Amino acid sequence: MKRAAASAAPRKSADFRLPSARTLGRFLSEAQAAVRLKGQVTVLLTTDAAIRKLNRQFRGKNKATDVLSFPSESPFPGSPAEDIAGDIAISVTTALGQAADHGHSLTTEIKVLILHGLLHLAGYDHEADSGQMARRERLLRGKLGLPQGLIERAEAPKQVTAGGYGLGGFFQPRRGCHRSLAFGDR
Repeated sequence: MKRAAASAAPRKSADFRLPSARTLGRFLSEAQAAVRLKGQVTVLLTTDAAIRKLNRQFRGKNKATDVLSFPSESPFPGSPAEDIAGDIAISVTTALGQAADHGHSLTTEIKVLILHGLLHLAGYDHEADSGQMARRERLLRGKLGLPQGLIERAEAPKQVTAGGYGLGGFFQPRRGCHRSLAFGDR
């Protein structure tokens, strides 16, 4: 009975604060090791407007989404580009709404989106596989202590925007309107 009352309690404003770079950096290191993805990953925390522009530019979809993944392309074996796994762009605006919808903190939601993006950087594609990415994401969420993931949400009756599609190429975010985190080899 107390448990139900606690879950019905209003969310604290702290639950919807942007996590620190240190918190996300630690999680990114842990998740990247769990995914077994080597190389540098950059995480861009941005707005719906900016991610909509990226989605339109790289996927031809003129709408905001929660997460986009941009695997690096190595021009030739042994090049410095092999040290870069890729980039992940996350809309904090969308993540904030999804966190509220699913009853957890913004930090937790961003971690769910980072994991989803890392799996795309590692070559998984839930739109084209036979459930391999969903199974891998479910397993890793359990190991990392995360709630239900994006693929399961998309399959649930109440659909939530799912993003995180692997795109070739590398983008350079403009300074000033984004928060970007870059971390080295994991």
